[in-house]
Amino acid sequence: MNDAPTHRTLLLLTFAAFFGAAALRVCDPLLPRFASEFAVSAGTAGQVVIGFAIAYGVLQLVFGPLGDRYGKLRLVRLALFGCGIGSGAAALSGHFDALVVLRAAWGMCAAGVIPLSMAWIGDTVPYEQRQATLARFLTGTLSGMVAGTLLGGLFADSALGWRGAFGVLAAGYLAVAFALGAAVRAEPPADAARAMHPLASLAEVLRTPWARVVLLAVAAEGVFMLSALAFIPSYLHARFGLSLALAAALAACYALGGLAYTAVARRLVARWGEQGMVWRGGWLVGAGFLGLWLAPHWALSVPAILLIGFGAYLFHATLQTHATQMAPRARGSAVALFACCLFGGQAAGTSGAAALVDHAGFVPLLLCAAVGLAAAGSAFASALARRR
Repeated sequence: MNDAPTHRTLLLLTFAAFFGAAALRVCDPLLPRFASEFAVSAGTAGQVVIGFAIAYGVLQLVFGPLGDRYGKLRLVRLALFGCGIGSGAAALSGHFDALVVLRAAWGMCAAGVIPLSMAWIGDTVPYEQRQATLARFLTGTLSGMVAGTLLGGLFADSALGWRGAFGVLAAGYLAVAFALGAAVRAEPPADAARAMHPLASLAEVLRTPWARVVLLAVAAEGVFMLSALAFIPSYLHARFGLSLALAAALAACYALGGLAYTAVARRLVARWGEQGMVWRGGWLVGAGFLGLWLAPHWALSVPAILLIGFGAYLFHATLQTHATQMAPRARGSAVALFACCLFGGQAAGTSGAAALVDHAGFVPLLLCAAVGLAAAGSAFASALARRR
């Protein structure tokens, strides 16, 4: 991976991941604003997150096989145009039900951005260089999470509100989509005649025993961690009386913890190995959520959130690397199933988290996340040991 066009394409895909990840987190600090403007409960407002996550997860099963069949970059660019249109339309919605539907449509399009970009990296970059390349790509995803959370918090306290945040993201999607044009035209045409049928490619992944273990682990990550992350700004706002902008800024420290991981990833892989990384990652996330519960002052929530982010990517990056090698003949489908399980888990977990918050408050949610992630990290570390 030494030629300039490939590096340029990787850079553009990193920007695509930036805006794709921003869409995942932009609504977290906006939930109280949705609840206020549309006169709904905090749990009901969470449907804006749930609808996006469900659509994002389900449509992986479409984009992955199509990327294998017709070209991954082509599908990424098409998905970016769809995201630009979807986010722009969501910014103009006037009713809560319409907003939920349009966010779901936006999520359907976003399903083709990050996973197919990862699959393209898997096709293009040799395995011995892949983890380092994925770590660089991950900086786009993590920076997007930071920017999305901050953008949502900034607009939550502004006159433009969530409409302004969605409009900014729409412009970003369209800019990257146009910039990808040259790379798409240079992409060799996929041999659709030789590609597996979409159902056959998905079946090939699911027939692989180790793939099923990886998919189960990433689903647990979605259920216990991503669902809890969505409520961190609301928790900080409710417990400490912080403004939504400040609560969002603190929640964005999660991605800063992930960026700290990318800076030392190569050394940690060499020192701890994959088994040590996922075991430590699960327990660090659990400790971070306990820290959020026990913090007596809002300032002490910052190290807890940083710890959650660092531990999460010790765990997630190992899963992600395995996802790109689960089924090399159907890499797009494999990574798509990986993302489908992650965000399907998030959708299920957020539904449960919303009900839990409405009926029992935030503390049970934090405790469930702490126990669930520690257990998931330990279980996957044991599975890695048995596999070897």
